[in-house]
Amino acid sequence: MKIHFVYMTTSTREEAESIGKELVVSGLAACVNIIENMKSMYFWEGELQSSSEAVLIAKTIASHVPALVEKVKSLHSYDCPCIISLPVSDGNKSFMDWIQDSVKKP
Repeated sequence: MKIHFVYMTTSTREEAESIGKELVVSGLAACVNIIENMKSMYFWEGELQSSSEAVLIAKTIASHVPALVEKVKSLHSYDCPCIISLPVSDGNKSFMDWIQDSVKKP
């Protein structure tokens, strides 16, 4: 199985915790890291925006990514949430095995 890290942003730590909890409890992710107080700058609807966000990084398997993306979109407050899946090419085999063992089997 291929491991993926899914990078996401939310408007608040509370939203990040709510989404992260749902991903882990549902078995779509083995673990979710939350990083608070990230500063984002971007154009939205033609205007420069600046906001504080929380980052989530979910550890999962490739086959769970589509369902994870749909779950996050259904829970997220943004019209167009950042949800990016990144394949993991190598790492601590025992940790990668733990991820595979910890997610709900497809």
